[in-house]
Amino acid sequence: MERTIQLLDRAIAILEACEEGPASLAALVERTGLPRATAHRLAGALEDHGMLRRDDGRWALGPTLARLAAVAASGPPLVVAARPALEQLRDATGESVQLYVRRGDERLCLVALESPHSLRTIVPVGAALPLQRGSAGRVLRGDGPPGGGWVESVEEREPGVASVSVAVCDRRPGAGAAVVAAVSVSGPVERTTRQPGARYGALVVAAAAAVERAAGLGG
Repeated sequence: MERTIQLLDRAIAILEACEEGPASLAALVERTGLPRATAHRLAGALEDHGMLRRDDGRWALGPTLARLAAVAASGPPLVVAARPALEQLRDATGESVQLYVRRGDERLCLVALESPHSLRTIVPVGAALPLQRGSAGRVLRGDGPPGGGWVESVEEREPGVASVSVAVCDRRPGAGAAVVAAVSVSGPVERTTRQPGARYGALVVAAAAAVERAAGLGG
């Protein structure tokens, strides 16, 4: 047991060392005081689990850690509360449905429900996508219409894919209707058409409102 705790302490030390910024092996050794072989072995194991990623020979905090952090920051109640409305939206549209939150200049996928069709859009949970492209990105930037209307995009992020997104807002007194998340439907243009908002907008608006109510955000 003591050896397991020591191993866990060392792994956390590696993660905390990367909090300072991307680190080479030499930097990890310097920041943690661990032997070089130990630091390399632990960093490699953390990379295998997505807790770290490696770019140009340096380790940085990875996508699994980012996903867990986003879930913790948003609060598990949002993810749990949103799921029934998202499942209903997936079933009503027949397309893939996602729930995104903003993380800096990216949007992070917290929930992803895939379309039953063989041709469908797939966004893995934990995926970090550009905030500058796609309807969900615009919603999370606060560029959506006032009052919770829908935003659509056609082939902005990926050729052949269209999407419709609506903001999930905190409408409780004093919150100022701050954007908490974005509900999105996405699918191939051949099914969504090049006017996906006209096809799915009302359903996505209703789903976002249902998420707000279920999460206790005053919607």
